[in-house]
Amino acid sequence: MTPELGQLALILAMLLAMAQAVLPLVGAWRGNRALMATARPAAAGQAVFVALAFLILVWAFLHFDFSVRYVADNSNLELPWYYRIAAVWGAHEGSLLLWILILNVWTIALAIFSRNLPEAFAARVLGVLGLISVGFLSFTIFTSDPFGRLLPMPMNGADLNPVLQDPGMTFHPPMLYMGYVGFSVAFAFSIAALLGGSMEQAWVRQARPWTNAAWGFLTCGIVAGSWWAYAELGWGGWWFWDPVENASFMPWLVGAALIHAQAITEKRGSLRAWTILLSIFAFSLSLLGTFLVRSGVLTSVHAFASDPRRGVYILVFLAIVVGGSLLLYALRAPKVMGGKPFAVFSRETALLIGNLMFAVAAAMVLLGTLFPLIGDALHLGKISVGPPYFGLLFPLLMTPVVLLLPMGPYLRWGKGDGGLLKGMLIRCAIAAVACAIVAAFFVDGSLKAIVGVAAAVWVGAGVLLYVIKRWREMPRGRRYPAEMAGMLFAHFGVAVFLIGVLLSESLSVSRDVRMAPGDVQTIGSYQFRFDGIKQTTGPNWHAEQASVTVTHDGKLLSVMHPQKRTYPHDQVQTESAVDAGITRDLYVALGEPMDAGNLHGAWALRVYYKPFVRWIWGGGLLMMLGGFVAACDRRFRVKRTATETAVTTAPSPNTRLAGEAQA
Repeated sequence: MTPELGQLALILAMLLAMAQAVLPLVGAWRGNRALMATARPAAAGQAVFVALAFLILVWAFLHFDFSVRYVADNSNLELPWYYRIAAVWGAHEGSLLLWILILNVWTIALAIFSRNLPEAFAARVLGVLGLISVGFLSFTIFTSDPFGRLLPMPMNGADLNPVLQDPGMTFHPPMLYMGYVGFSVAFAFSIAALLGGSMEQAWVRQARPWTNAAWGFLTCGIVAGSWWAYAELGWGGWWFWDPVENASFMPWLVGAALIHAQAITEKRGSLRAWTILLSIFAFSLSLLGTFLVRSGVLTSVHAFASDPRRGVYILVFLAIVVGGSLLLYALRAPKVMGGKPFAVFSRETALLIGNLMFAVAAAMVLLGTLFPLIGDALHLGKISVGPPYFGLLFPLLMTPVVLLLPMGPYLRWGKGDGGLLKGMLIRCAIAAVACAIVAAFFVDGSLKAIVGVAAAVWVGAGVLLYVIKRWREMPRGRRYPAEMAGMLFAHFGVAVFLIGVLLSESLSVSRDVRMAPGDVQTIGSYQFRFDGIKQTTGPNWHAEQASVTVTHDGKLLSVMHPQKRTYPHDQVQTESAVDAGITRDLYVALGEPMDAGNLHGAWALRVYYKPFVRWIWGGGLLMMLGGFVAACDRRFRVKRTATETAVTTAPSPNTRLAGEAQA
């Protein structure tokens, strides 16, 4: 009866989620402290039952309970124990349960660390998170039950998709969902502000670490997914603008804009309505990603399900969340607008331009992702939107962001210091041009590579110059507070990322070759010798494994072993071999035998030389680190002071003067 206990736990969690959603919101509306006080106990109870349901599903996988349909469809007796745990979230029902578990983790963390929030505001925030839980728990219980029975019980299950039998499966989905779901906290803060009719700067301050942490987790998930696709799929690429890749990238872009908008609102009281709108869009795009993955409306190698009933539910839920939020925004936004004016030449202006570019880029990606659906709806035939569209428009939209990136720290709030900024820009420009000229001698005249070096040096030099400036001018204990250090890490990560992307894309070499044992293929100064094929086995697969000896200028570098694995039910999966380095990767993927039935004859191989490709993920990890470090700034946890009062639409002169003095 263990699976039935899991179902019961989900039902009890649903009831507590309804209590968490209704009672605190009613209490905040009526000023009833007893009702508001139910928010935290209800959230804690819900989290206990969701965790119990999740652990029961893990138990079912570890004990081969094939009477549970979800276990039978995604596991078998030969699957190693660590992939049985990963299989818990390897398909639709389990991944949805993981989503709900992570939502409860964020809710409990907020309940613990939100003691400094006003009682009514905290009740509204937790109530909004309860409403989101109700939506996802009802989706799970009524359309995606992970504990559904399969009778008669089979003696063995199917298998986890071979593509998912990779170490990346253990951490990529949890990190991605931590980012997706984390934006629900920023969303809840904004909806609570709209319901309350005011938006205090102190509340925005306390929302900022949650947004930074969510963006950091989402960055980690995207980087892990990119690395996984590169290492596992055998095509040597790191990003393909797949619809589900785009589904995670859109909230990342809006989240980056939201981080900077919250900084403006918290420090200057400006752009409050824009901050709320970005919070709504960041979480709405996370929900849209869920819809794309689970509805089957778009074809993707990542898609989990193609059940129209589930797709309709998510579409209705998305319409309620987005439509209801935007309606509330339209009704209440005028009450939270306002803030201090700022000059054209100021930090606010630079951040606003960056915000707009991020938002437009997200809209561009959204249009390209959904355009095939639009074409089908209008009977325009099958329309494909791929890398040529995204590869042209995205760099154009991000160019202003890259140009402005070094300037932000040098600009003052309200107005900028032109002299200081001019000196920094001259130094950055000289460094960028000089490095680009030097790089031109090593990249065979590739314009993309030269531009990549110049752009990376432009951004990196600006960050390093500001680090030096702070070191010289600030006292020891105030040089690099966590918020400042996080910004510097993230911005320097952009410089590293630019080097990786543009040099890798412009200088990579790939060859599809036919090689018999003893044949040698030369790429640059590397020689690849094919030594033949042997049979090998794993815990639940057997494979043809090639041996490829790599030498560099006559010296042995490595012996690589790409595989073509066959899993139960004759599922075939390519396992690439990668010799990684700081400045280059050597990459070999095994294709098909060219001499039918002869394992020791010629084989098709794909050989890559990929310079600086690791810098792509290194830059992403630096951005992730920046988000986490910024979230740790103790200033975000300081209890709000009496002087931090709500700024109304038309503040009185005394209020305005007090705000200026505080800033």
